[in-house]
Amino acid sequence: MPDVLVSQPEAERDRIAEALTHFLVTQSKAVFQTEVRQQIDLQLGKALYHSVGCVACHGPKEAITDSPQVKKRNDEDDDDEDKKLNEKRTVKPTAVPLGHVAAKYSEKSLSEFLFQPLRVRTSGRMPDMKLTPAESLAIAGYLVGEQSQNAKVVVPQPSLVALGKKYFQELNCTACHSLPGIAAAPPIGSLRNADLSRGCLSKTSVRSPRFHLDDSQVQALIASLREEPVAESDKSVAAKTLTAFRCIACHIRDDFGGVHDAHNPFFAGSEQKLGDDGRIPPPLTQVGAKLQPAWMKKVLFDGESVRHYMATRMPQYGTANLQQLPAVFSRLDVLKSIEMKIPSPESRSESEREREKMLRAAGRELLGDKGLNCIACHNFNGKVASVNQGIELLTSYQRLQPGWFNSYLRNPGAFRPRTVMPTAWPNGVATHKTILDGNTDRQIEAIWYYLSLGTSAADPSGIRGVSTKLTVDDQARTYRGRSRVAGFRGIAVGLPEKLSYAFNAETGTLSAIWQGDFIGVNWSGQGSGDFNPSSEPIALAQDVSFVQLADENAPWPLLPVMTKEARTNPNPFYPKNVGYQFRGYFLGRSSIPTFMYRSGTIEIEDRSVATGHEGQRRLTRVLQFESPMPQTVWFRALTGDIIHESESTFRSGQLRLTIPKVETKLRPLPDEPKRSELLLRLQIPQGKSSLELIYEPIWK
Repeated sequence: MPDVLVSQPEAERDRIAEALTHFLVTQSKAVFQTEVRQQIDLQLGKALYHSVGCVACHGPKEAITDSPQVKKRNDEDDDDEDKKLNEKRTVKPTAVPLGHVAAKYSEKSLSEFLFQPLRVRTSGRMPDMKLTPAESLAIAGYLVGEQSQNAKVVVPQPSLVALGKKYFQELNCTACHSLPGIAAAPPIGSLRNADLSRGCLSKTSVRSPRFHLDDSQVQALIASLREEPVAESDKSVAAKTLTAFRCIACHIRDDFGGVHDAHNPFFAGSEQKLGDDGRIPPPLTQVGAKLQPAWMKKVLFDGESVRHYMATRMPQYGTANLQQLPAVFSRLDVLKSIEMKIPSPESRSESEREREKMLRAAGRELLGDKGLNCIACHNFNGKVASVNQGIELLTSYQRLQPGWFNSYLRNPGAFRPRTVMPTAWPNGVATHKTILDGNTDRQIEAIWYYLSLGTSAADPSGIRGVSTKLTVDDQARTYRGRSRVAGFRGIAVGLPEKLSYAFNAETGTLSAIWQGDFIGVNWSGQGSGDFNPSSEPIALAQDVSFVQLADENAPWPLLPVMTKEARTNPNPFYPKNVGYQFRGYFLGRSSIPTFMYRSGTIEIEDRSVATGHEGQRRLTRVLQFESPMPQTVWFRALTGDIIHESESTFRSGQLRLTIPKVETKLRPLPDEPKRSELLLRLQIPQGKSSLELIYEPIWK
């Protein structure tokens, strides 16, 4: 941010700054508030700041004792050459200072920024750390601290607002900061033959903005401007991107980057036996050959994560800022390995079917306790491992490229030094000789074939599923896991009134309602395992709920269906390609969750509570919208044999739905003309609005 008022006298600088302030305050619809109505957990804020990844860019604010993992690593790290290599490749910490935070923000305004930083700073240099509102407020309270808040709320004066707008245009602030209705001045043009001792690079110019550059920065800029322009290589694009967004403060790529020793103690994990694998973000070396392109986009743009045990979070920088990376990595990272290609179900010959059957049976045996016992350290199909709760094995086929998987199993240490992952094929020789005659190539291929079954894969030997009943007392209870009524990213919510519902976070849909007992889980403890309602649920559609249709007759985008015969996802980008993105949830009064998600540019908060009296319970669902502009969106409220009972009520089977006065369209389902779907046409205004729906179960 340059000093644009350097040529003005001190008194004039103050006058211009005040006018600009009044003008800029009018650009925000929010009113600055210094007070927070709820209690702030400062200890939680301190713990989160030092664990989720803030330290990588801003540095620690507190001292910490080395964790057991770090002490163990340091005790074992006696190799001088290894130390020299680590010092060479890791990036020296350069903390972005936070001393100004208390003077700039209130706890409330900082928490709002931390919750959704990309809405304010689209450049992504301050990423979204996937914080909940409660976490954002805790960190904000910790950073602002107990410093007194003497800030006065600016009440814009029309005369100063007009003057501020004039200065905003004259100073060409729109060259860097965009505001609607104000255009930037045309660029000066080429600087190749300009006198670079003048203008912005000068330390004495009174006409140009002053950037307060040191001599080395000035010389670097001059050298860059004098250089002939050339097309950037993929290697250069990757290096610049990883450096600009400080990915290398947490990740190693080739011989550069990684967690610096000064920050190492702040990287922690819940599975200590995993060592560095359980707390340090994975290397990016050969990541283009490692991850499937669709999965890489999920990680970069949807916040997908499989390392539940790692405290550090993968930041979200915004699609526009990193959209080039997947293709760049794909071109850069080529790994020579044995190809493992599974024939498509439609084109398999009889001999291929028999071979596949044999390989999958062998793969199942290899993963079990009578084989390589991989299930001792890896969760399997939501079932917790007995030793280490490592990455879920059934994500492997969806996440990883087969060539990388093959090479990694042969020599894990070559891809991640100090990994606790053992090798069952040292120097390419199988340690287990009784399965597939000890043939290394066939054994690894067998595991890949078996994992390709996904969640339909039968459990390997040694897995012990435990059925547990979860109950609800005087507070709501939330459980996350897979379910037939809520999909792969299901969330079950049990309310104290003995009314429960399921929410499909993959699509943002209320997918089931039931009464009575809460849920049964197929093993003990909270986690991401399967759950099923304890009584017969009323099932709803699990397709995405909000869509901007081209017109009222456009087909509704449906959740892709995969079968044992056709296991390839026909639409892997669903529902992101229709604008949906899950943003997590937070617990409010009585621990009732509010789900947060997006539909295009509309931010949605979704909360359901039990209403009515005993014997006639209803689920009242309130959807709150925040939109940057007026727009139309369609909501798919109900599907099935729908009866239009009155102007505001519709019934399908055992469920009655009451809606507000909005435009509706009841139309037959394309593949089932005897069944219908009820669509609500919602006119979403700019700013905040809400919609209330009442779901009334009709129990027999």
